[in-house]
Amino acid sequence: MRSRLLRNERDVIVYLPPGYDDRPQRHFPVLYLQDGQNLFDPETSFIKGMYWRAGETADRLIGAGAIQPLVIVGIYNRGKQRINEYTPTKIPRLGGGKAIRYTRMLREELMPFIASQYRVLQGPEHTGLGGSSLGGLFTLYAGLSFPGLFGKLAVLSPSVWWGGGWICEFAAEARFERRPRIWLDAGTHEGPRVVPAVERFRDVLTARGWSQDRDLHFEIVEGGEHNEKAWAKRVGTFLQFLFPAGEGAI
Repeated sequence: MRSRLLRNERDVIVYLPPGYDDRPQRHFPVLYLQDGQNLFDPETSFIKGMYWRAGETADRLIGAGAIQPLVIVGIYNRGKQRINEYTPTKIPRLGGGKAIRYTRMLREELMPFIASQYRVLQGPEHTGLGGSSLGGLFTLYAGLSFPGLFGKLAVLSPSVWWGGGWICEFAAEARFERRPRIWLDAGTHEGPRVVPAVERFRDVLTARGWSQDRDLHFEIVEGGEHNEKAWAKRVGTFLQFLFPAGEGAI
């Protein structure tokens, strides 16, 4: 995919649920995930052989009737540009701050293209956004900036420390036309400051009206590390929270 707004190009990989071709009038919810090369293929992943197993997990849960059949769009990162594209502010030495332009790319280029090529449902109740680490930070920024567009957020091990915890201040002050459903987690083996930082962000959300297991699932994963192997273990549970069976396709 070539982006006019970002003046670059990247691969985008699209997972279609079992039965997609059997009912050509049926439309499906859609989930946009960052770091697309780490989702479906062990050969393209950042660490070869260690990936999210997103396709296998979705196949299994759809087959068991545990989640809605959905389309998953994996958006490849741009390597050295990843930090810039996934972060809402710029900090010394690391750079960043181009998340607003990356969000425009999603809204104005990628999402309209996906809607033109695949049978995806429109509206925030059918549209999810997700990512891990800096991808999780971006998900919070874009999802809370545009809750009328993204109604379901999968936020794994987010880098809420970025910019001195800027995202906490943003969430505390932002005006929400609606509250997206949020999966938020962190692992105990990701570093001593990770869990307290994510807990602080959880507290901001609850102060703004989110409620555990209603529109927020917050979880500390005992032994969870900061890598694709750890995040793969959470794919099934966040899919069941965000896209439970019964809210389904049309």
